[in-house]
Amino acid sequence: MPRPVTLQLSPLTGQPQEDLAVVAELVRDTGAEMPEVEAVVTFAAKGVPEEVLARLPNVKMISVFGVGADKIDLEECRRRGIIVATTRGTLNDDVADCALMLTLALHRELLPQDRFARDGGWAREGKVWLTHTMAGKKLGIFGMGDIGVEIARRAEAFRMEVGYHNRSRRGAPQRYFDTLAGLADWCDTLVLAAPGTAETFHVVDAAMLDRIGPDGFLVNIARGQLVDEAALVAALDAGRIAGAGLDVFEDEPRPHPGLVASPRTVLTPHAASATMETRTRMAGKVVSNLEDYIAGRPMDARIV
Repeated sequence: MPRPVTLQLSPLTGQPQEDLAVVAELVRDTGAEMPEVEAVVTFAAKGVPEEVLARLPNVKMISVFGVGADKIDLEECRRRGIIVATTRGTLNDDVADCALMLTLALHRELLPQDRFARDGGWAREGKVWLTHTMAGKKLGIFGMGDIGVEIARRAEAFRMEVGYHNRSRRGAPQRYFDTLAGLADWCDTLVLAAPGTAETFHVVDAAMLDRIGPDGFLVNIARGQLVDEAALVAALDAGRIAGAGLDVFEDEPRPHPGLVASPRTVLTPHAASATMETRTRMAGKVVSNLEDYIAGRPMDARIV
């Protein structure tokens, strides 16, 4: 099979970019109809805009750097028979690590403790305040997919009790809740690991935050749109929730000013998978997905 003409909407780096140029004939978006394009390479954060997809009448495959596909019209892809494959499976460890990092930082008040040690507070006052242990606490996971499983494994290593909510029960040993509300009522920390869809948009609203409660924490390593950020800021300001650890935001790269100003938040810049090792694996998976398409092989990370 000849090298497929591939529209590259997002660049890779290093060896994977070189490998991509070997297996595909790379082109840039012309802004016009591009009937010659057979494949697309893009980042999850960029996706494939609807107007771009409409200008690619013969596209057969989309290889996505990342696990999210909320910026690709998957229904249109199904209708047109377009294969969509992500880098699922390459970033589970790092994203799960980030979830536990944020959980630990909230429980032990890492950022206030750091500031206290640096700005002379410790020297002036000669004592520290008490924070919270994680052992024995209840951690709820919304979205028990591959990443959720890894979060559960790490939380249990901290001797936390783990429960989860999915659209359906899966073969996991942890306690299952058939509603998110029930999970939020039960847990001390709610971790969001579900995809961003129309059904999950603002699923964590003011009422859900009140279920988490004034001693509870929210951690989001999924998609910013799952959380009503205005409601979260109001809950943090009023002490209706103890704190929030967020790696994703509704309007990236501009976190809500109230979240930035709050002393109850720990924020990271959508960097859960941003390690050299994982980003290299992700880029390699983008290329191998395209190679599998060319060879007609099954793709383990195909979502459409």
